Amino acid sequence: MKYIILIFLIMTIQSTAAQTLSNPTTLFDPAPYGFSHVATVPEGMSLVFVAGQGGETDKEGTLGEDFRAQVQQVLLNIKLALEPQGLSLKDVVKVTTLVVDHDHEKLGIIVDEFKKAWPDAHFPVNTLIPVPRLALEGMLIEIDAVAVQK
Repeated sequence: MKYIILIFLIMTIQSTAAQTLSNPTTLFDPAPYGFSHVATVPEGMSLVFVAGQGGETDKEGTLGEDFRAQVQQVLLNIKLALEPQGLSLKDVVKVTTLVVDHDHEKLGIIVDEFKKAWPDAHFPVNTLIPVPRLALEGMLIEIDAVAVQK
């Protein structure tokens, strides 16, 4: 009987969370790559969409030449876009990452920075798309985001 109560409590806790991020055991473990396979949003929650953010450091669109610095700035820009909505990176359930001239080194940087942005390893679902070019000259990465709002 106590096991049934425990299972009920676990299911209740999971269903009251703003979102559930999961990784089916039948798929490879994506955690070392900084993403989750599945995000579910409970009924009654709103989705907040953040347009693709680049590594612009100011309102004039200034970009640094360093890939890591651009990744860090992109994540900061997403955070800044979410704050007026009362949200943070922990509310993000899905991102799409566009990378110019993607390679193993850039993937490592993205993974490192995602681990810093989501230190509890509750990574959003992520689709990474290599591209030859982005909207602005010198733009090396762009990430859009979907967050959940209570």
